Amino acid sequence: MKYAFLFRFNLCLLAVALSGCGKSDHSDASAGPRTPVQEVGVVTLTPQRVAITEELPGRTTAFRISDVRPQVNGIIMKRMFIEGSEVQEGQQLYQIDPASYQAAYDSAKAALAKAEATLAVDRLTEQRQKKLADTHVVAPQDYDTAYATMKEAEADVALNKASVETAHISQTYTKVLSPISGRIGRSSVTDGALVTNGQTTALATVQQLDPIYVDLTQSSSQLLRLQRELNNSQLKSVRDQNAAVRLILEDGTEYSEKGTLQFSEVSVDQGTGSVTLRAVFRSCASRGRRESTSHPRSATGRHSQSAGSAHRVSCRSEQQGRTPHAAH
Repeated sequence: MKYAFLFRFNLCLLAVALSGCGKSDHSDASAGPRTPVQEVGVVTLTPQRVAITEELPGRTTAFRISDVRPQVNGIIMKRMFIEGSEVQEGQQLYQIDPASYQAAYDSAKAALAKAEATLAVDRLTEQRQKKLADTHVVAPQDYDTAYATMKEAEADVALNKASVETAHISQTYTKVLSPISGRIGRSSVTDGALVTNGQTTALATVQQLDPIYVDLTQSSSQLLRLQRELNNSQLKSVRDQNAAVRLILEDGTEYSEKGTLQFSEVSVDQGTGSVTLRAVFRSCASRGRRESTSHPRSATGRHSQSAGSAHRVSCRSEQQGRTPHAAH
């Protein structure tokens, strides 16, 4: 009886085990394929400097412009430069007839020599009269007259020296010199033309194109937006660095030299609602590189452009943003 009970108990355990295995297989079959494990990446956001780039229209302007005008009256005897060429500061451009000015200079020198001779005699007379006056040989008024005559002769010498200097300056002005170094344009007069001091028409114009300015226009609304972001600490200005400027020419090519932003005007144009910014660029020619159409120097008439030609300019300044998404 005891053995029969144990046999029944073992059969029950076997039945339970087989029942459990059947349920497990059925459950695995109904669950379907397992989902693959997904890889997850982690990105840490940190503040960093980002470049704020604005593309603005611009127009090139000469660094320095000088109109050449005569400072004396006379006839142009010779033009001494080639139109469109490079000239140096102090180089002679025109020669005005110097005959009358040379004569005036010689006359002034002769008058000075005469005044100096008269002064020498008057000084000797003053010295003699002083000795006689000390010994009471002559009246004191005679010495006073000799002393006054000597002083008058000294004043005549000083006056004639000034006349000589004036005549020399006028004679020098017959050589019309270039006031600055740069490229000279066409001449408005020819040999034999009469020119006068103070005339409104310039004889020629010299433009310095190395370095060269680029005047930009930006709307006041853009400036207000940037200022608002700076005030709200969304952006942080790097004030110890100048904004870098890239120049894109009219044909779409980029100028090889990079410029810097110099200043921004404080007044807003009432007609356009924009402000003017000025950038400065170096000329490629100053470094010995000659480019046919891709530098501002070509915009001076050599390639049918002018110093006032329009270009697109990209201004890039380093700013501090809260996140990398602060870039525009």
